[in-house]
Amino acid sequence: MGLRTADEYRASLRDGRALWYRGKRVDDITTEPDLRVAVDMACIDFDMTHDDAHRAFAVAHDDATGEEHHQIYALPRSPDDLVRRSRLIETGSLLCGTLISAKDVGSDALLGLLTTLEGVGLERAQALHRRCAADDLLVAVAQTDVKGDRSKAPHQQADPDMYLHIVDESADGIVVRGAKAHTTFAANCDEVLVLPTRAMKADDADWAVSFSIPANTPGLSLYISSYSAGEHHPWDRPISARYKMTETLTVFDNVFVPWDRVLVCREPKVSGPLAQGFVQFHRFTAVSYKLPLLDALAGAAAEIARMNGVIDAGHIREKLTQLVIYSETVRSLTESAARRGSVDGRGICAPDPMTTNLAKYTFASSYHDALRMVQECAGGLLVTGPGGDDWDAPEVRPVLEKYFGAAAPAAERLAMMKMIADLTVGDFGGYQSVLAVHAEGSIEAEKMQILREYDGTRATNRARWLARLDEHTD
Repeated sequence: MGLRTADEYRASLRDGRALWYRGKRVDDITTEPDLRVAVDMACIDFDMTHDDAHRAFAVAHDDATGEEHHQIYALPRSPDDLVRRSRLIETGSLLCGTLISAKDVGSDALLGLLTTLEGVGLERAQALHRRCAADDLLVAVAQTDVKGDRSKAPHQQADPDMYLHIVDESADGIVVRGAKAHTTFAANCDEVLVLPTRAMKADDADWAVSFSIPANTPGLSLYISSYSAGEHHPWDRPISARYKMTETLTVFDNVFVPWDRVLVCREPKVSGPLAQGFVQFHRFTAVSYKLPLLDALAGAAAEIARMNGVIDAGHIREKLTQLVIYSETVRSLTESAARRGSVDGRGICAPDPMTTNLAKYTFASSYHDALRMVQECAGGLLVTGPGGDDWDAPEVRPVLEKYFGAAAPAAERLAMMKMIADLTVGDFGGYQSVLAVHAEGSIEAEKMQILREYDGTRATNRARWLARLDEHTD
């Protein structure tokens, strides 16, 4: 198929997939006003490969066939490749209004498969990767099971469907049932790639499953979250009126999966490593795509302080300094994670897990403090200012222009206020706040991984040397 255009991608979504939004069945996601915004944002990934401003950066060539494909599907072979991957992801996020661009998540999962699986599973994963690159597919990752009672393993649940599991098997394939939550891009993807959510033991074999199927597969239903529902005035919400991601409860009701699409079948020993393999790349993507958001927070705080006329106040300068430290620390750790990457026996370079988790932890644990500092620089107009309908009214706008002008004209000051409000106090700001804590792994998960990856031998040896313990004898 080759590199698709945005229009070709839009047309592919009219395939009869089972979509539900705000209690009703959606026949065509491209015509539903709320959801069309998400489709348009996903189109940015396709536009990048046809836009002269980004084409050289966003397009790669298959060494074997010479065909073009999206750069996100190029396998990283060196730390320099990881740096380029990070910058591609950062560019996509900037174009998507600080959100992750559509193909990034699926590419992380493919890399997890290619670095983890063995035998037939690896062969099928390699075929899937080639197909995604060749056909320019958008892949959603369904990993997080709804889990039910979290104190119990999958096989201990009162309802076995709380984790996606195999209910039948034949010479043709398997049948699965259950549900996955928080599935980003599923409503407007080409393929849904299922991964295990956790490590499993022998009793959980039926739940140890991974596969990829088209989004319109019979029995697959996608229930789209209604967050930020309704039409939004672009002056009030300069980011969220233009950029949106779909999130779904992804339900598998006796879905048939043919064998050539099954990657893992009743292999509990593979579940943990595969989940971790995806996370290794996905957290690196997470900190890469957060960089435009951190730049926006630091830049917006400085601009609104200047517009308010308080840029030289000591407490404001302290907040701006802390925002710069925060942003640049995450940026430096992200690049370091790439530079410290290592190449496995299959020739794929993975980011350093310790540094990646340090970057993600630094971002997530300090995000809400950063929002507070930006809000303190901005002031109460974030929530008490006029709306877009007021600004559009000829009788009202002159009053607003007179009384909301400061060290900058009212039009500029209010526009910056609206952007900050959209990013920090509205439903989009709330969405970003929850993403910071839970997306790509929780803060506690990152802390656990940091401790797991840390080799304390050097530190212990140095402490013992300084204490002269090796000189002591019984």
